[in-house]
Order: sequence, then C-alpha cells, then structure tokens
Amino acid sequence: MEAPDQRKVTPRRGAVVLALRHYGRELGRLRRFTVPALLLPAIGNIGISYIGPLVVAKLAARIADGADASTGAVMPYVLAFAAVLLVSEAMWRIGLHCLNRLDALGVERLYATGMDALYAKDAAFFHDNFAGSLTKRVLSFASRFEEFVDTLAFNVVGRIVPLLFGSIVLWTYEPLLVVALLAMIAVTALSIVPLIRRRQRLVAQREAAIARVSGHVADSLANMDTVRAFAAEQREAAEHRSRVADSRRLMLRSWDYGNLRIDTLVAPMSVATNALGLLLAVTLGSGHGVEGVIVAFTYYANATRIMFEFNQIYRRIESSMTEAAQFTELLMDSPTVLDPPSPQALLPRTASTTVRFENVSFAYAGGGTLFEGLDLDVPGGSRVGFVGRSGGGKTTLTRLLLRMTDIDGGRILVGGQDIGKLRQADLRSLIAYVPQDPAMFHRTLRENIAFARPDATDADIRRAAEAAHVTEFADGLPHGFDTLVGERGVKLSGGQRQRVALARAIVRDAPILLLDEATSALDSESELLVQEALWRLMEGRTALVVAHRLSTVAGMDRLVVLDRGRIVEQGSHQELLTADGAYAKLWLHQSGGFLDDGPADLEQSIKVTTRDDH
Repeated sequence: MEAPDQRKVTPRRGAVVLALRHYGRELGRLRRFTVPALLLPAIGNIGISYIGPLVVAKLAARIADGADASTGAVMPYVLAFAAVLLVSEAMWRIGLHCLNRLDALGVERLYATGMDALYAKDAAFFHDNFAGSLTKRVLSFASRFEEFVDTLAFNVVGRIVPLLFGSIVLWTYEPLLVVALLAMIAVTALSIVPLIRRRQRLVAQREAAIARVSGHVADSLANMDTVRAFAAEQREAAEHRSRVADSRRLMLRSWDYGNLRIDTLVAPMSVATNALGLLLAVTLGSGHGVEGVIVAFTYYANATRIMFEFNQIYRRIESSMTEAAQFTELLMDSPTVLDPPSPQALLPRTASTTVRFENVSFAYAGGGTLFEGLDLDVPGGSRVGFVGRSGGGKTTLTRLLLRMTDIDGGRILVGGQDIGKLRQADLRSLIAYVPQDPAMFHRTLRENIAFARPDATDADIRRAAEAAHVTEFADGLPHGFDTLVGERGVKLSGGQRQRVALARAIVRDAPILLLDEATSALDSESELLVQEALWRLMEGRTALVVAHRLSTVAGMDRLVVLDRGRIVEQGSHQELLTADGAYAKLWLHQSGGFLDDGPADLEQSIKVTTRDDH
C-alpha cells in the first residue's frame, strides 16, 4: 500500500488559494520593497518601449516634414532619447535592488513558516509521509516565491503598466487603435483559457510525480544498509528509473501541451494581430503623418507582445503556484494534537509529579480499540515498570503521556493538571524520554547529548556521558565528543546510541523519567553498568519504565502487567511472584530475559524455552 503522499495526484483547489494567500501576505509585509520592486521596472519599460520610440517618431516626423536635420537641430532629440534610456535604466537598477531584498526576505520567512507548520503536525503525519517528499515540498514552497515575484515584476506588472500607458498615448492618436488592440487581446485570452485549465491539471500531475521521485530517493538512501544487506540495489535502481520515467513522461506531456496546443494557437494570432496593427497604423495613424504611423505601429507591436508571452507568463506562475500548493495542501488538514486556546500555566517543578490515567479510552486510527476505561495511578517519586507481551499497550501509554497522540476519552493528569489543558512544550519540559529506537541527529556526539538542554555546559555533558557510560567509547573516537555520528547515528552501534539517549535524558534533568525499552540494545555487561546510572537517575523522580526484559524492572516499586490494553495484574515483583499469576508465568518462562510474543493471552500457557537465567 502506497503512502498517502504517493497516492495524491493533484493538490486540492484550496491549496493553490492558500499558497497565494501566503505569498500575498509576504508581499504585504514587505511592501516597502514590494511597491518599488513591482513599479520601477514597469516605469523603466515605459521609457524604453514607449517614450523612447515616441522621441524617435517625433524626430522622424520632423525630418519627413523637411525641417532642419543638422546635428545641432537633431541633438536635443538625441539627448532626450539618451536621457529617457538613462532614467529607465536607473529605474531598473533601483527596482532590482528592492526586488532582490523582497525575494531574499520573503524566501527566508517562508522557509521558517513552512518548517513551523511541519513542527506543528502530529507524529502520525510524519509516519504517513516520506521525509524526502516533505523536504522537497517545504523547500519549493519557499524557493518558488522568488520565481513568482520575479514574474509579477518583469512579466505581469512590467507589461500591464506600460500597456496602460501605451493605450493612453494611442488613444490621443486614434481611439479605434486602442479598441482593436484590446479586442484582439480579449479574443486571444478567451481562446486559450480552456487550454490553460487543462494544462494546469497536467502540471499538477507532473509536480506530484517529481515529489514521488524525491520521496523514493530519500527513502532508499536513508535505508541503504538494508538495501545492501538484501542485495536490492538493482531492484531499488529499477524502481527509481521507473519513477523517473513516469516523471519524464508527465513533464513532456505538460510541456508538449503548452508548445503544441497553446503556443500553436497563440503564435498565429500574434502574427495576425501585428499584421492588423500595421494595417491600422497606416490607415488610421496616417492622419498624424509619419509620427502617427510609427507611434501607432510601435505601440501596437509592443502591446501585442504580451499576447505571445501570455502562455509563458502563465506557465511560470502556474508552475510556481502548483509546487507551492503541493506543500500548502498539507496545511489544509489540521494537526490532531493541538495546544489549548487558553492553556493553563504549568505548576512549578517542585509541585507533585503524580501521573494519573483516569477512565482513559483510546483507539488506533482506522479502528481497533486498545484502552477502554483505563485507570492507573503513579504516585510522585515512585518507580513503576510496565511489562507484557507486544501489543499490550505499553509503548502507547508513553506516547499518550507525551501527547504524541491524544486520547479519545477520560483524562491524563500530571501533578493534578490535565495534560490536554497544557501547552505541549510545557508538558514535555517535565519529561525525559528514552525511546526503544533512539533518534540521533547527523551532528556531533556533544550536540546529540545537549539536544535535551541546549544550555548544558561541557561539564554537564561530560557528567551525563560518564553516568551513561558514553565516555567508554566517546574518548576513543577520532574527534571525541566532536565526532559526527552520521545520519540517524549510523556510525554508532545500537547499544552506543542507547547510551547517548540515556545521557541525553540525564542532561534533561526532568522530574519525570519515561523509559521505553531503554536498555534493550545493550549487552549484559553494559546493561549492568547503565542500570546503575538509571537507578541513580530515578532517585527523587517519577519513573515509568517499559521493559520486555523483566530483570530490568524487577526492582521497581510497582509492576503493571498489561495485556491487550487491560491491566491484568499489578504489585511489587515479590507480590506478583507470590500471587502466581500472569507475571509469575512470565518470570518462569522467560528466556534470556525476553518475553515470548506469541499470540496467546498472558494468562494462557507461554512457550517454555530451554534456558532460564532466573
């Protein structure tokens, strides 16, 4: 089954409107640059394309009338012509200066806006979209602003304003010329609008295909070790070639449609319009002599040029907005986890850190109820372990506590405060979290540890690294703590990544500790060392620890046994062994410290293995 971003073909219509709204907001915010950036090049075009030819026309009329054509008599016209060009060039330079700043500041803001919008999405969103595809979309959303604004400045405003000026001047010579000109432009526009709408769909399909290529490239490169391990290079390369071929096919289809259908219609109409313009210039402008003929035809030709360029102009705007809409479509679906409109103030860290699940209900997206009326108390400062077979709900509990996803009913309280009424950032500031598969950034070892608390000193980082036994391998790295760990930490072993994650949690120094299989990738010797650090870390903190390896949590104040979203037992290790229930059977039948993950309920028989470390 393809990821959602692979199935989408065209962005929803509202996504284009939303993209335009974002771009328009930037134009308004930067209006001190927008106004001169759009108007000054247009004024420069007026000078070059309309006022300059007007000076030449007047000079030609003077000569045609037999007036003095000596250098002295002609020089004022030459100087006027030069002055017009110089002023026009100055308008262009100033306009481009402002345009450069408009582009740069707008792109900068849109990069930030795009990332802020992605940061606001919930975890499920990132599970459903390729990182590579999202990267391309957010970058295009920002970078296409430059092309959009440049097209407005040079091809839209830069053509329309001079066209209006030329129409006014033409009207003083012969109003029928203006009527004929506007009529031809209207006919051309009406003829190609239906074709442009068709091509808009083709362009959207093309951009979606390009996004699919980006997504597959990122997905394949991010999992290169797996690709090589299964000798799948040729298979992945073939899939890449297939996607590129599909992208090429859709590119050519959209380009050919513009070239063979739209331009083929526009080109003859442009030729016919210019021929008609020459005829009208001679017949209608001749009443004003040579000057009238030259001005009429030159202005007419300049004005009709917009007809020939109309398709190219629209193509650039269309391409920009389609790519931008590929991103803004993602914004149309609101995140499912939101901060409350009026969040409660977070109580001081010295307050209680009791965690309470009250009548909690939760079902996975697409169905499948997990928790129904779940009640659980974790007193502040206590250490509670969660055990049970896979699918029992242990990891989901940690995600609900972190508000990575929201519950369907009931409440989760931290220190007596409903976490749904807190800002997500405030809630998570109370929690140090170590997941099953610790995420590493392609940054230095030092930066990965300090990610939990950017203001941590080198001494803080060193102490945390020593407590988590990171120094045992870090000091042997080529650049010590300044060594890059590679994308997703590929330069580190699984056990080393977990130690780094533990050091990160130690640096966090939060009152609540949330460990989800935090020692699963450690060997027995390393586990003993790290567990010592964990026990020290848990002192004075509320600790919720998920484990398959029962030895990891046997010393907890209380153990909670979960099965299919239900608490089937809870108590201390010794109490549960004495009760001779589900936990006792797990303890008895565990092999090497790991639970059997077969389909049977915990209360049912669990496969007996040949080795029991306990």
